[in-house]
Amino acid sequence: MLKILFSPSEGKNNGGSEKKKELLGSNEARQSILNEYNKIVLNSNEEQIKKLFGFKKFDDCKIYINDIFNSSLMSAIQRYKGIAYDYLDYNSLDASSHKYLKLNTIIFSNLYGPILGGDTIANYKVKQGNDIGDIIPDKFYKDRFSYQLDLFLSKDEILDLRAGYYDKFYKVTKPYTTLKFLKNGKAVSHWAKAYRGLVLRELAKHEIKSIEEFMSLEIEGLNIKEIKVIKNKTEIIYDIMQ
Repeated sequence: MLKILFSPSEGKNNGGSEKKKELLGSNEARQSILNEYNKIVLNSNEEQIKKLFGFKKFDDCKIYINDIFNSSLMSAIQRYKGIAYDYLDYNSLDASSHKYLKLNTIIFSNLYGPILGGDTIANYKVKQGNDIGDIIPDKFYKDRFSYQLDLFLSKDEILDLRAGYYDKFYKVTKPYTTLKFLKNGKAVSHWAKAYRGLVLRELAKHEIKSIEEFMSLEIEGLNIKEIKVIKNKTEIIYDIMQ
């Protein structure tokens, strides 16, 4: 089967009505970082909270100030909102596509670490790159979850659609495929998020199960320019045609 590694987003949708479940790699393994986050959020230290969230105004923090162990839960693939998730447009997809995304997408959260699209999480806020107390999230999850992810992904093919920052959480050790997007011969950054979302949408719509199937998939607005193989990484380079 194909598993897709994906980035989170700074924006989140509020609310949720899902039930608590065991997250990818176990809840116990991430308990200490969740406890530290909760302690900061509930301690009423406005400066500490603003720093963690990455906000200048405390009023902007208030929507995220909640006990994450007693909060409304939503599947991760629905919780996030931002460019990539706007272009994924989850709500417009059918039930089969929803199931595909929940089972086969692994999102690398700045708080929860690697989670399946269907794992249920609270509304939270951690600015990318920020420590949580004395805990460095990317190091925390790389140290504790890399072996578990290696085992989990051992029989799957991998399409890595993460932004480069999230390589810090987990380095793929087996052959994998990644994408690069060019516009007028230059790599794009802002629009790369949009096209990662579009690619994920097409994967879900067609329930793509392998890299071979993916390679034969025509994606509107994209044309394969080149394929590079460097050690265990196959990089598909697309020209943006629009």
